[in-house]
Amino acid sequence: MVLLPLLAAAALLTAAPAGAACNDPAAAKVDWRRCLQDGQDFSSADLSGAVLRDASFARGRLVGANLSGAEAPDARFTSADAEGADFSRAVLRGADFTRTRLVGARFHGADLRNARFFRADLSGAELTGALLAGSDLSTATLDGALWVDGQKRCAAGSLGACL
Repeated sequence: MVLLPLLAAAALLTAAPAGAACNDPAAAKVDWRRCLQDGQDFSSADLSGAVLRDASFARGRLVGANLSGAEAPDARFTSADAEGADFSRAVLRGADFTRTRLVGARFHGADLRNARFFRADLSGAELTGALLAGSDLSTATLDGALWVDGQKRCAAGSLGACL
């Protein structure tokens, strides 16, 4: 008897918050906080200004997607394909880009503090003005990436550091 109210309270605490409808269509300013969108195809989608806090896009396709200005701290993009995606001015603190394909992606002015890029491919990515403090780029491919200063282009063979 006492267990039922406790289970109901626990369900309320773990569910997506009011306003976050995980089955809402992709759109600018959509609220998908804590939603699982793993394996979904959002290629060319407009997710600008979206609330994606703690959301997961693992193994998904975000090719050419617009995530500019998105609020996505602690979001998971593991093993996703986000070639040419626009993450400009997005808040991506603590985001996980492990094994993510980010070729030609734009991170202009993005907050990437403490983000993980284990074995991510950032070839040709644009990182001008991005905040990278505490981020792990140690195994990321950075060939041809435009570095945070907006002037240095990483040389071929840049792995973990812009050479």
